[in-house]
Amino acid sequence: MTFRSKILESWKGKPLHDVFEQCREVVEDPDYPTVKEWREQGGKVLGHFQVYFPEELAHAAGMLPLKVCGGQADGIEAESKFGSYLCSIIKTSLDLALTKKIEIELFVTHPICDAARNLGAIWGRNFPYKAQILYLPQNPNSKHSHEYLTFEYNRVKKDIEGIMGPISDESLKASMELFNKSRSLMRELYDIKRETPWLIKAEDAYCLTILAGMVTKEDYIELMSWVLPQIRERNLKKQDKMRVVFEGGFCESPPVDLIQTIERSCYLVDDDLFIGLRYILSDTSLDGDPVESLATAYIDQSSYSPVQHDNNKEKGEMLLARIKNSGAEAAIVSAAKMCEPGLEEQVTYIKMLEEEGIDSFVNEFEENQTSFDQIGTQLETFVENILFSEEVA
Repeated sequence: MTFRSKILESWKGKPLHDVFEQCREVVEDPDYPTVKEWREQGGKVLGHFQVYFPEELAHAAGMLPLKVCGGQADGIEAESKFGSYLCSIIKTSLDLALTKKIEIELFVTHPICDAARNLGAIWGRNFPYKAQILYLPQNPNSKHSHEYLTFEYNRVKKDIEGIMGPISDESLKASMELFNKSRSLMRELYDIKRETPWLIKAEDAYCLTILAGMVTKEDYIELMSWVLPQIRERNLKKQDKMRVVFEGGFCESPPVDLIQTIERSCYLVDDDLFIGLRYILSDTSLDGDPVESLATAYIDQSSYSPVQHDNNKEKGEMLLARIKNSGAEAAIVSAAKMCEPGLEEQVTYIKMLEEEGIDSFVNEFEENQTSFDQIGTQLETFVENILFSEEVA
């Protein structure tokens, strides 16, 4: 279906500051206005849980792929469906559907942890549509991993076709080309963050990234193609701030206000926030079987996260590369509360950074937290201690 968001269309011609403000309003709106707008035009939605899903499959069928990431819900409706000691995002994501903040035709989750694996069954018991689990390879280094993942992608593709009809190779390749363009624009946004972080606030870049998970790729490409050149043309003065990376937002993501709090003390020059939307680091090949190409891209061309176990992607080394490539002076090593994979990896990261002599600020967050004064004060003290130590040295 041909669709253009009137919400995003209304941003054209406005000053960047206004565009960023309205972008934040959209990504923080608990009613998901861009998704509602799509559905009002007769569109259907595939909701997928963190971390990564090949959205090209849904797009090629004519569905809107929606990254279900909770945050805007309080989780009260979902409380009775889960045990107490779980991360927030599991509850808030289901809560969005239970309260009809989002309405979808198919839900896909992944066994990235026990809670996420069980989410599929719990979701399926509460709604008439299918809740599927996409089993990404536990051992991507196996010689059979490409064949296995191609099978898994085709299995989910059949579920999508059961709703929307057949997906041709031509349609899938056209979608892959669009997603290549979209990810290249996100890479350009992160180039700006690394090279000239004073040209865009961290929270504005964060909202632009989040937006990619709740609008059509056509709309997103049009917006970013217009916004990025204007960011580069801004005449803003560089401030004397420490450069840091943020690690720990691979699944549950911090509220925008937390990123804003970090921005007050530091330049946030790189991160793993909403990494699934930019998980593929280079263009997916448009040659041959498109489903095989998508599988190859995940296994051979992807980033890293605590929930992917790949001997060719030693996570500590990749974090070090993130720090060095962005010219960061320190790292914020964070984790969502009750996130077993994140908290486990946090220990590994801290030990590695200590061995490398890189300063780290350690904290936990929750996606719907509302108080940031304490962390703001702690971060300011952290930065001042490093600067004072450098002056003494």
